[in-house]
Amino acid sequence: MAGLTAAAVAAVAFLAYQASANAPADVSAKPRTPASAPSSAATGGPRKPVKDPLAVPADSGRGARVVYALAERRVWLVDAKGQATHTFSVVPSTVHPVPGAYTVTSRSGSVRGSDGVQIEHVVRFTTEQDVSIGFSAAVDGTLPTPDPARKTGGIRMKRADGDAMWTFASIGAKVVVVA
Repeated sequence: MAGLTAAAVAAVAFLAYQASANAPADVSAKPRTPASAPSSAATGGPRKPVKDPLAVPADSGRGARVVYALAERRVWLVDAKGQATHTFSVVPSTVHPVPGAYTVTSRSGSVRGSDGVQIEHVVRFTTEQDVSIGFSAAVDGTLPTPDPARKTGGIRMKRADGDAMWTFASIGAKVVVVA
């Protein structure tokens, strides 16, 4: 656990350094015009457009839904118009749902998780390998990485995100899991 924490701190420090190194000295200065921007030859070729990390995945269906992207470890709460009303990162469980469409089958206000942690705002939507899969928040506010030796189905989020999920995802709400 200490190794993961040290790696995370090092990654954040590196990204903070990169951000400060690339920040302009004078933020009131006007941005460069295309004529004064470096040519693609000088920068190694044309750049790919940057993907908006908060954009709802295109392959996640239509209408009101919870979208869970396995690879991105991110959840979006999407309204009936297809707009994300809330998005947040999560810590996945050790047992993952298969990509597809589901519905919320049960909810619990407060229970003890399969990992022994007291959790709240549990929103369950499927079962895999005899393990219930759902979203939850630890009452103590932690986001521990699950023990890979144990079969757990709790997709953990921060308590504030758990509040938003609890309000949004009632029984029968659509949940879409994408790779």
